[in-house]
Amino acid sequence: MFHVPLYFEALRARPVLLFWLVTLVQAMLWIAVPLSFYSAPPGDLAQLLAIGHELPIDGDFGPPLAYWFAEIAFRGGGLPGVYALSQICLIATYWCVFTLGRAIVGATHAVMAVLLMVGISVFTVPTPDFGPPILAMALWAAVLLSYWRAVIEGRRRYWFALGAAAALLLFTTEAAFVLLGVLALFTAMTARGRAALGAVDAWIVVVLLFFVVFVRLFWLERAGDVTPLFERLHDARMVGANTSAWLRLLGALILAHTGLAVMVVLASGWPRTRATPAPAIGRLPVSPIAVTYVKTFALVPALLATIIAVLIGDRAPVGGAAPLLVLSGLAVIVAAGDSITLHHQRILGYAWAGLLFVPALLVPAAIVLLPWATGTDLSVAQPAAAMGRFFAESFERRTGHPLAIVSGDARVAALVALSAPSRPSVYFASEPKHSSRVTVQDLRKMGGVIVWPAADTNPAPPAEIKMQFPDLVPEVPRTFKRPVRGRLPPLLIGWGMIRPASAPAAAAEPH
Repeated sequence: MFHVPLYFEALRARPVLLFWLVTLVQAMLWIAVPLSFYSAPPGDLAQLLAIGHELPIDGDFGPPLAYWFAEIAFRGGGLPGVYALSQICLIATYWCVFTLGRAIVGATHAVMAVLLMVGISVFTVPTPDFGPPILAMALWAAVLLSYWRAVIEGRRRYWFALGAAAALLLFTTEAAFVLLGVLALFTAMTARGRAALGAVDAWIVVVLLFFVVFVRLFWLERAGDVTPLFERLHDARMVGANTSAWLRLLGALILAHTGLAVMVVLASGWPRTRATPAPAIGRLPVSPIAVTYVKTFALVPALLATIIAVLIGDRAPVGGAAPLLVLSGLAVIVAAGDSITLHHQRILGYAWAGLLFVPALLVPAAIVLLPWATGTDLSVAQPAAAMGRFFAESFERRTGHPLAIVSGDARVAALVALSAPSRPSVYFASEPKHSSRVTVQDLRKMGGVIVWPAADTNPAPPAEIKMQFPDLVPEVPRTFKRPVRGRLPPLLIGWGMIRPASAPAAAAEPH
């Protein structure tokens, strides 16, 4: 008797239901994991929230929109709100890809494209670590969907959705210039694109986008010097190094598709068995313009973003890898042909579930085992709450003022600021442009706590901090209890205080 797995029947009969099931399961999983096991925010999230706390307009940290959204989410729901915001971006990305795929290859094949994206996101998109690449991923997908609706399908009202998504993307990542440049070339080089420019709606949106692009270019010019880029272009000695760096970036993007490649190999029938494959899943032929559209925006932006990254000396593609891989799953489905036969259906289902659930299961295992096995100090396992509470209480007890500013080591200061009850600002002493509304004069006036990681109980601060704050009187480093210590040394945080200009006499420390 021929048996077909349940997920295969759902693909054929209820593709929309299957899409929402797998998407919401992934989103809820990666909200639950950090809430259950992280004692400190992952990656650069603490620094992002420290910058976003000031609701900056511009700075050398990049476009501000992701920082604003993160701060709004944190004020509304704390770290759970930020984790939820990240997953909302993931859901929005998947929905845009599914909707675009349904218009091109039909609902069943569109769900298959979304299922393949799990094999990319597990290696490329650490979704609890919200930042510009996560927000850009959702807006990138929205731009591609809106362009398809407005230009290819001729639905004029989507021009305004395209304009809104593109403008938001410009205020999220510099990679927006790459996508909009490719969109402009695609419009100019295709008959459908040129015809779409005859609509008044199109020109209204184009004019408004020109204005937004001008504003962003003005900010970009203020934030950095483009001279090194031209030096790398004109220096013949850099050709070999640039080529090697570009190939490394392309290799990293290819490796990001490892999970997708595993599922494609299994579905194609390797290794060969005697088992009968499930019936082929067919679709109507894909139009040539759709094939061109998917191939263009799956490949060209990635190539351009990696080239620009090499020229400006970045070690990652401009804007991060996440938005560049939005159409990878759909591109595979389009290339697979109008009839797709799935081999190894049960193993394929297990492989997909493994790609989704195994990384989540590895998180608590890593937090518990790595400190014992390798002595690895995981950033998500640091006692952020205890650190913020101690330094805030110490400052208020000694000065009679709530802690308003933290500085010193960027990550430690951001952790303390995030967890302190008064939610102080962070003064980034080594990168003052990150502190858009806080200056060293504010620190002298309102006082603050200076923190840094310490190797031992010697209270002397590192040379860089001593140079930045020559009048700082350091305290004995504070020891904090790790959730899992294992073979790690005690967590020592060096610190010192700068008293407010109007501070009362020091209060006696309780014994």
